Amino acid sequence: MAGALERWRGHKAGSSQLPGPGGSDSTVVSFPEPARRKTRRRLLIAAGTVVVLLAVMMSVIFLSPALAVKTITVEGTKLTDSAALSEALEPLKGIPLARVGEREVAGHVDHLPAVESVEVVAKPPSELHVRIIEHTPVAVLKDGKKFVLIDESGKALASVRKRSEAKLPLIDGDKAAEDPDVFASITGVLGALSPEVLKQLDHASARSVDSVELQLSNGQKVLWGNAGQQELKATVLQALLQAKGVKGKASVIDVSTPTRPVTR
Repeated sequence: MAGALERWRGHKAGSSQLPGPGGSDSTVVSFPEPARRKTRRRLLIAAGTVVVLLAVMMSVIFLSPALAVKTITVEGTKLTDSAALSEALEPLKGIPLARVGEREVAGHVDHLPAVESVEVVAKPPSELHVRIIEHTPVAVLKDGKKFVLIDESGKALASVRKRSEAKLPLIDGDKAAEDPDVFASITGVLGALSPEVLKQLDHASARSVDSVELQLSNGQKVLWGNAGQQELKATVLQALLQAKGVKGKASVIDVSTPTRPVTR
């Protein structure tokens, strides 16, 4: 009985191996990995490495204190108070340089009346350069005993101690306050004039929106009229002020109808 069991086990074990050609045992053959699969795996590894490196770089740029704002330089200010500007920009220090753009800077300085817009340049590793673009003043508004620079919209930009500090035409604030439309007409006219002409004006006034008058420092009077054809009137006036027969000679220059100007 035991002998038969042993023979059965031996037969079972032998039957698990299939004979190969010629009666020998079979051998497992190992095939090489396809080239396409190998290339694909290399590409995946390379892409993963690039992603990791980019993540590290972005972390350094946007989070590292080594690239945070430490120095802020400013240019372009003539009317804006430097102390107020420095105070407004101070909170930007310590923020990563890459996260500070024009919108962020503008949000810190837009409460300053003379600031119109900003331009920002990041200078790694830690310098932020800010260029301030200010509103252009077109007149000096006399407000009681104060003199205030205003732009063409009538916005107050800055104060000056003396009227002579600004070579701009004077507007009487008390009279302007009586009629906002008249005030807007005057500032609109002044906003249309070139800086060369503005420097020659002493003051501007109007009894109504249709009767704006400009007084030059040399005593000549300009009858402007209403706010129509502003650009053409400004061009004609500048040309007349440079003409030999008008410059300093005509007491009145009427450009209310700019296609037919009159001097007398």
